[in-house]
Amino acid sequence: MNIDYSEKIPNNVNLSTDKTLQRALERWQPNYLQWWKEMGPEGSLNFEVYLRTAISADASGWAHFDYVKMPDYRWGIFLAAPEEGRHINFGEHKGEPAWQEVPGEHRANLRRIVVTQGDTEPASVEQQKHLGLTCPSLYDLRNLFQINVEEGRHLWAMVYLLQRYFGRDGREEAEALLQRRSGDADHPRILGAFNEHTPDWLSYFMFTYFTDRDGKFQLCALAESGFDPLARTTQFMLTEEAHHMFVGESGIARVIQRTCEVMRDHQVEAPDQLRALGVIDLATLQRYLNFHYSVTLDLFGADQSSNAATFFSTGLKGRYDETKIHDDHVLKNDTYKILALVDGTLVEKEVPALVSLNERLRDEFVKDSLRGVTRWNKVIERHGLPFRLHLPHKAFNRRIGALNAVRISPEGRVISETEWHANVRYWLPTDEDRTFITSLMGRVVEPGKFANWIAPPANGIKGKPVDFEYVRFN
Repeated sequence: MNIDYSEKIPNNVNLSTDKTLQRALERWQPNYLQWWKEMGPEGSLNFEVYLRTAISADASGWAHFDYVKMPDYRWGIFLAAPEEGRHINFGEHKGEPAWQEVPGEHRANLRRIVVTQGDTEPASVEQQKHLGLTCPSLYDLRNLFQINVEEGRHLWAMVYLLQRYFGRDGREEAEALLQRRSGDADHPRILGAFNEHTPDWLSYFMFTYFTDRDGKFQLCALAESGFDPLARTTQFMLTEEAHHMFVGESGIARVIQRTCEVMRDHQVEAPDQLRALGVIDLATLQRYLNFHYSVTLDLFGADQSSNAATFFSTGLKGRYDETKIHDDHVLKNDTYKILALVDGTLVEKEVPALVSLNERLRDEFVKDSLRGVTRWNKVIERHGLPFRLHLPHKAFNRRIGALNAVRISPEGRVISETEWHANVRYWLPTDEDRTFITSLMGRVVEPGKFANWIAPPANGIKGKPVDFEYVRFN
């Protein structure tokens, strides 16, 4: 499905045939551009950035690369191609034709899903607003900007759904998406994790690896939706999302690579010695990993959720790889294991599968996250070092659900408040850690040059060399 760039709002949904909707979106567009001017990457309005722009919603050959000033980026509305004869694959409506319009009885829940997903997209741009001022290279700066413009386009995707399918309520919700601000005391973003500032590039790489991976699994679940426009919208969003997670995984791998090089060249292992040499010791990396992983686990919601059960049963939000799961896809008689505290010990207990859908999606996320950690450890292993990174226990440092009321060590032991406070500095980033990481954040913008704490990538972007001028400053 090719995208029409001749229109004011690029799209592949024949927007010009619905003049009322077209006018509504064109009225929203200036407000969006004003939001970008105020809340987009600081100081970047006149930069020419080597960006990819979607030219098709097909699986291959879908993107074009060239220099673009970010305020001129052609944000638009792109849906994956429709599947002829598509049916709902789960819940009480299983086997019925997928909905092309919003079912009246599910309108409120569907709008809530779209608004919540949409709210995360501008939030992440706002969280990363200042990172360009401390970029470790032009290559990394370009990747930051690429993610920013695509998060902006994902906002457009949700706003299209709101304006096209939810009438006046949808238009009001679309306006509200531009009025909330990440971290604002009076008008915060909907989800707590998206109100936290991203203060440095190590946090950014962890965010794009873990938090964008949560986004992947949420989008995969929505791509199963019985509401066909939502399913098609999120299918294409997933195409763009893959690069965001790559930035996180490869960024952390490059930090590890540089640390290992310094450990080898200088024959030092102690954290204070490595910090003196201007690199990030592996123990600090582990603490940042522990923090961002545990915070992201909470984004999946409570381990037992009546809302998740409702979304599934009504056909609004499925499971990851729904059609590949071998069960009845209705789940009324099924169970699933969750963690519970019994007599001071963590145990698994069987609960109805319908109310534990958040936990199931969280478990899929855990398995997927582990793959990247395994690859990071191979970098360390190649340098002959014994240290290994690991994911902490799923119950560690949780703030949502039943596990919020108990202290768990990274190994999964139930511990007292006293033991927690005695050891938390070894498990989560300290003020000293954050101060040190901040001290490393100096801006490097000479082509081919990189900050001392991170290694160059193995390859450039779209066949370009690593020392290509990915961002032009005007």
